[in-house]
Amino acid sequence: MSKYNKLDHLLLLIQTLSKSEKRNFKLYVNRIKKNTFSKFIKLFEIMKKMNFYDEKKILKNTHISKMQLSNVKAHLYKQILISLKLQYTEENYDIQIREYLDFSKILYNKGLYIQSLKLLKKAKIIARYYESNTILLELVEFEKMIESQHITRSLYSRSGELSSESKELIEKIQCNNALSNLSLELYGLYLKVGYVRNKKDKVFIETYFRTNLPKFDIDKLSFYEKLFLYQAQVWYHYIRQDFIMCYRSSHKWVELFKNHTKEKKISPVSYLKGYHYLLETLFYLNHYSKFIDVLKKFEQEVQNGEILMNGNTKILIFMYIYTNRINKHYMEGTFSEGIKKVIPSLFTNFKKIFNRLDSHYIMILYYKIACLYFGSGDNKNTILYLSKIMENKKKNLRQDLQCFARLLYLIACYESGLDENMDQKIQSTYKFFIQMDDWYIVQKEIIYFFKNLGNVYPHQIKSQFKKLRDKLIKYYNHPYEKRTFLYLDIISWLNSKIENKSVEVIINEKFIKTNYQK
Repeated sequence: MSKYNKLDHLLLLIQTLSKSEKRNFKLYVNRIKKNTFSKFIKLFEIMKKMNFYDEKKILKNTHISKMQLSNVKAHLYKQILISLKLQYTEENYDIQIREYLDFSKILYNKGLYIQSLKLLKKAKIIARYYESNTILLELVEFEKMIESQHITRSLYSRSGELSSESKELIEKIQCNNALSNLSLELYGLYLKVGYVRNKKDKVFIETYFRTNLPKFDIDKLSFYEKLFLYQAQVWYHYIRQDFIMCYRSSHKWVELFKNHTKEKKISPVSYLKGYHYLLETLFYLNHYSKFIDVLKKFEQEVQNGEILMNGNTKILIFMYIYTNRINKHYMEGTFSEGIKKVIPSLFTNFKKIFNRLDSHYIMILYYKIACLYFGSGDNKNTILYLSKIMENKKKNLRQDLQCFARLLYLIACYESGLDENMDQKIQSTYKFFIQMDDWYIVQKEIIYFFKNLGNVYPHQIKSQFKKLRDKLIKYYNHPYEKRTFLYLDIISWLNSKIENKSVEVIINEKFIKTNYQK
């Protein structure tokens, strides 16, 4: 994959166009006859056949000079966006509202005030229906300006209505913004550091949540206010590792959409995220039967076309279906089966959307794949995908995942026999944990274990594994130390070394025993 391909926004936009979008673009530009032989049309024809950006090929096959290329690309980019806007105006309510507002301003500037107000009225009906309060406030303010500056025969009856409508909208927007800001800030904290690591983190997150949560009456909240509230609660409980409360909030999140079916089409991304965090919390709670039930419903909704498909939702559906299919195999201890059933189609689809995935999603996917290979006993591929995470230059993104990828990397190197530079690898891992301020008891014990392993005689190794297991198991339910076990099933690996069984067998036996008892 060409590095430059990622950076060329025009090529990336063209690659995302469907056949109907390309056809619509051609119809749009060819409505003007002189466009038929335009340089930007020729550029489009060349670039739509490219898999990666090739400037030499463009200059060779067009009459565009190197000096002109930048301007022609910018013009083509703009024309594609206008074409897409025209194609999807009816499907996007916010574009419709903006269009009415634009037309209303044109009419106002021509002195046609009554006609301008009629269009504003139409725009307000749509905005109210979709609870678009921010746009609605803009419409009301423009209407107030028309009414206050010009005699439209409705001034006396409308002035009081518009004033109270404006005040009510401002109150709603303030509450909505407070909840959405809280949700966004908590999500940002999670992306940076993951779960709480100590009492200081816990006190900080609890204080932050409590002081930034606005007062509200749940029965009076609108759909979006409830959505932002449940999102904020999910991030809050998730960071604190309170997965029971996280389950309750994510369940409310999903149920909110099921009780407001039109919003599933308006905000499909939020609906998908709610489903994913519901599945994620069930995974961490190890509630297998409920997890399978929710996953089946989720996949069924996707197959039945109940979720709107666009560029954003396709990426999220890919991520959420595959990560949760992998999680299913984690829970069952069927890692080898997971590699056969999940990995081939995962990579086929991954190649199609790689350029549009952000670093966070790619990092999660690589870690999931690495753990799947590790569980199956394939340490070579485990090391390959962990190395991809470790090579990531964005140290402020998912520091937790980067830290635990290094721990699993040490284990995989030991298992594969690639331990000739083990001291150097241990030192590198130690420095990284210190640098990330993530140096706690469980991590220390694992690092010290590997550091001292070279001084242990072969007949003593099993007893060392037992000692480490006995030390670590004490922290399995510790408020802060337990987070290590969410990323890495170190206890199952230690049991596999003690019992001379594979990790896959150990986890599968535990799964069968647990579900048989249930």
